[in-house]
Amino acid sequence: MKKLLITIISFLAFFQSYSQEMKPNIILINVDDMGWKDLGFMGSDYYETPFLDSLAGKGMIFDNGYSGASNCAPSRASLLTGLWSSRHHIITVASSERGKSINRKIIPIQNTMVLSKAFVTFPQVLQKNGYQTLHAGKWHISESPNDFGFDESIGGGSNGAPKSYYPPYGNVNWDGPETVYLSDAIIGKMITKINQLRSPYLLYYSPYTVHTPIQGKAELAKKYVDKSSGLGQNNSEYASMVENLDSNLKLLFSALKQQKLLENILIVFTSDNGGLKGITSQPPLRSGKGSYYEGGIRVPMLFVWNGKIQSGINSTPITQLDLFPTILAAAGIQSEMNTDGINLLPLLEAEEQLDPRPLFWHFPIYLEAYSLPDPGIRDSLFRTRPGSVIRQGKWKLHYYFETKEIELFDLEADISEKTDLSKSNPEVASKLLDMMKKWWQETNAPIPTQANPEYIGN
Repeated sequence: MKKLLITIISFLAFFQSYSQEMKPNIILINVDDMGWKDLGFMGSDYYETPFLDSLAGKGMIFDNGYSGASNCAPSRASLLTGLWSSRHHIITVASSERGKSINRKIIPIQNTMVLSKAFVTFPQVLQKNGYQTLHAGKWHISESPNDFGFDESIGGGSNGAPKSYYPPYGNVNWDGPETVYLSDAIIGKMITKINQLRSPYLLYYSPYTVHTPIQGKAELAKKYVDKSSGLGQNNSEYASMVENLDSNLKLLFSALKQQKLLENILIVFTSDNGGLKGITSQPPLRSGKGSYYEGGIRVPMLFVWNGKIQSGINSTPITQLDLFPTILAAAGIQSEMNTDGINLLPLLEAEEQLDPRPLFWHFPIYLEAYSLPDPGIRDSLFRTRPGSVIRQGKWKLHYYFETKEIELFDLEADISEKTDLSKSNPEVASKLLDMMKKWWQETNAPIPTQANPEYIGN
């Protein structure tokens, strides 16, 4: 009887170990402010990203991939929780009272700057199911990634950007020597941690680059000075930051390969929002970071999983909120968590068509305009005025709380959002607006209604 018990215990231990080995390793790369066209595989004729282009050739590229918001903190909160921003209430960065009060017709909704611990992130679920979890780079939704499922963090804190990419970095939560370019320092420290990794693991690499300050590397920037682009991309400093990111990823993956940690691995590459207008250019998309036109929310999205995911380009609209259920499904984890995203594995593995579904964005606040003219915005004062957006199929509706105005665009025919069709397609506009209002109720979305007594008109 004793021998039988020992045998059963040994078998169970072996089975548990085998089950853990069968779970995929996961790498999520979430670049800061990288525009839709800022990579070779996304169509750039200026930025050089040979490693990522090679990686993209092995996976599925989504050209209708969307972030959860058009700026950093709310997008990251939505990615990690799988929830619309109307649920977690992180709506922007810092104060919601952006721009001059005399130009704000209504009182914006107060912003939440720290993710409540009442919310669960997918790294927490992975951690509880045996995954070793490592974060590196930008965090921006609380004081520490350790509060939301990470065993260890390199350089992560509440800050949204470094003071400088060159020593001293300033506000970065950094406990190592400040002797090299910040991006190189973080990737170097990640590589030193790799020999401590065991499968299954989650690496969440969220580099500060290519966020401002735009401080490139001189040895890389010089080759871009005289390089031409048909897309209007011409910032050599920014280009060197993009290339440096690509080189650092090559170093990271080489180190993982040396340690035999690239087996059975799901890789996801994306950006937290659209590119910064005036720094990069992403035609034919309208506007950029901070706007809810396509340039602010359409981002690179790439999935690679050898033997599981086919290579190619897919035009299905997806959102970063889908990463939560997709990653858990890939890990074989049954979860009762309710998320606003969906499991993409049927689409990724078998290319099954998804049922049509609406995608939403909610931004009940103001965001002041760039310092330089932006013909892609509606006015010269704000990149975004309080509003909500819905995309359903080819149709996209913008709604503005100040005036209750709407804009309707056919993204298949007009990806640049130049022609408002709300007057010529009133039935479509009405249907989408009804869906939006229902969504407000379902998510308890905060709606700004209070007039601003300081408003004097534009």
